[in-house]
Amino acid sequence: MTPQERRSSISLALIFALRMLGLFLVLPVFALEARKYPGGDDPAMIGLAMGLYGLTQAVFQLPLGLASDRFGRKRVIVAGLLVFALGSLVAAMAGSLTTLMAGRGLQGAGAVSAAVTALLADLTRDGVRTKAMALVGGSIGLMFALALVLSPLLNAWIGLSGIFGLTCALALAGIAVVLWVVPAEPVQHADAPRGRFGDLLRHGDLLRLNFGVFILHTVQMSMWVAVPAMLVQAGLAKEQHWHIYLPAVVLSFLAMGGLFAMERKGRLRAALLGAIALVVVVQAGLGMLAASGTIPTVWCMALLMFLFFCGFNALEATQPSLVSRMAPAPLRGAALGAYNTLQSLGLFAGGAIGGGVAKWAGAPGLFAVTAVLAALWLIVTWPLRPVGRHG
Repeated sequence: MTPQERRSSISLALIFALRMLGLFLVLPVFALEARKYPGGDDPAMIGLAMGLYGLTQAVFQLPLGLASDRFGRKRVIVAGLLVFALGSLVAAMAGSLTTLMAGRGLQGAGAVSAAVTALLADLTRDGVRTKAMALVGGSIGLMFALALVLSPLLNAWIGLSGIFGLTCALALAGIAVVLWVVPAEPVQHADAPRGRFGDLLRHGDLLRLNFGVFILHTVQMSMWVAVPAMLVQAGLAKEQHWHIYLPAVVLSFLAMGGLFAMERKGRLRAALLGAIALVVVVQAGLGMLAASGTIPTVWCMALLMFLFFCGFNALEATQPSLVSRMAPAPLRGAALGAYNTLQSLGLFAGGAIGGGVAKWAGAPGLFAVTAVLAALWLIVTWPLRPVGRHG
């Protein structure tokens, strides 16, 4: 990477990190703490509250991605972070599950992922794009690991409302990074070709990648409805769950070197399919554990979490990189907006499916559904033809 590409990658990864840290701090304790709110005695409603953020993200990702193509990436990112901060403030002041859901929905309306990713693609060459996306994915993974350590401590100290207040502050810090740290975006000429959105709808491989990110985040969100309870069954109090998550996330980063090596050798398709297969294996393994009726062991859960994060991190790096390469340059923001729309729909579907299936069929039924979804994803992605690196 050139010095400007490093600065662009690091600063934009920091924006993702600040925003996602706030979201991840909520995730490990939300299902448990939401029960304390009026209306929190329904697991399906708690799952809906977890996933509502993803629904409003899905509504706004594409319009904001299109807006970033037309009006500039930085303006859209700042506006989105302001909305996200406002939603966090509403959730911090919530006195019922309904108001908490409203705050989560408003958080999702600050849908800046497409604009941030498009700006990263604008500021990096194809040849280093996957590394740049991996840096973003790595920052998100590190924030997840950090949140797993800090979340129980912060929850005991300031409660769920305090965590949402901290999320608001982190979003405001992200705005400062956009304004004063991120390099200037490329100049957009008024007479530049706009491109036609319909072209994206006829691009088979882009549609496969969009389907893939939907399934990935549906599975990811659904998992966390049941995994914390399985870790408790394994003998880990909720304050100790980071003992599993943190090593799994950190070790999975070390495995990312294999992804870059496979890309250099022109085997990106094999790496992509292998990562999806890992997700299938993990969901099937969790399902068998849940259905066996025996208490899962800590080591078994640790292995499954490590394998999941290996697959998840590889997919978070390769899929958006491929979208940015395959999409026509005038439609890059729109393409990444569509991609992030499906990602957000996956977050919503995962919360809704996770809560609903867990309520009616328990953890075995939940993981049976996620395993089937992941297997279908593998089948749909099989014909994908990744584009090569340039630059």
